[in-house]
Amino acid sequence: MSTSTQNPPQNLLLRHNLKALKLPTMLAEHEKLAREASEANEDYQGYLLRLSELELAARSTNALAGRIKLASFPLIKELADFDFALAPTVSKPKVLELARCQWVDRHHTAGLIGNSGTGKTHLAVAIGLCVCRAGKRVKFTTAATLANQLEEAQKQYRLERMLKGLEKVDLLVIDELGYLSFSRTAAELLFQVFADRYERGSILVTSNLPFDEWGGVFQGERMTAALLDRFTHHCTIIEMNGESYRFRESAKSAGRQPAAAKTAMA
Repeated sequence: MSTSTQNPPQNLLLRHNLKALKLPTMLAEHEKLAREASEANEDYQGYLLRLSELELAARSTNALAGRIKLASFPLIKELADFDFALAPTVSKPKVLELARCQWVDRHHTAGLIGNSGTGKTHLAVAIGLCVCRAGKRVKFTTAATLANQLEEAQKQYRLERMLKGLEKVDLLVIDELGYLSFSRTAAELLFQVFADRYERGSILVTSNLPFDEWGGVFQGERMTAALLDRFTHHCTIIEMNGESYRFRESAKSAGRQPAAAKTAMA
């Protein structure tokens, strides 16, 4: 492949065409790769292959960044950063299975249930990131925020639009369910979200309450029973009780032994 003959009009036209076709990476890299191809005596097919691979890689990276941004994670937490040694009650095989994302393909659900500070939000974000990397759409929200948004949407006559938007999400992550009770209206709207997603879209919930205490959050045993019937039908439940993961992590960073470890060594 030779680039010895420069044709400014052709080069301008090529740049125009690549821009019109919305191929920004090919636009930015085609001249550099052409020089490299010429020096390596690479054929046109090899040159175009490398150029197209760069474009696809850039699109994949940008698409992932877009999915992560739209997910609205409160912070970025990776699965590799979760120290399972500090959370011995957490089932690592179950967590890794959720990270493989097949459950989202099946429209199943997951619940991370346990005391405050045990790493539920960390794992919820990390699993959500895995789902984003699998090419799926994720929405992260707290239960209180979602309830408030649903009530506000209903007051402004845009509830149907909001519900349709949630239907487009492959995984809805609802964090901190149980920290606050809901009004009757908010509870009914949240129930509608759970009902709409049953076997049609995945939900991951983190909660500090066991299922038998959700009735106090949803203002009634009948609605709670119906909600749990749907949520737990195809649910992976990970119990996360025990000493605070945050405390144990900070103690480890400071070089101190958590109380549980001291007791075990005594």
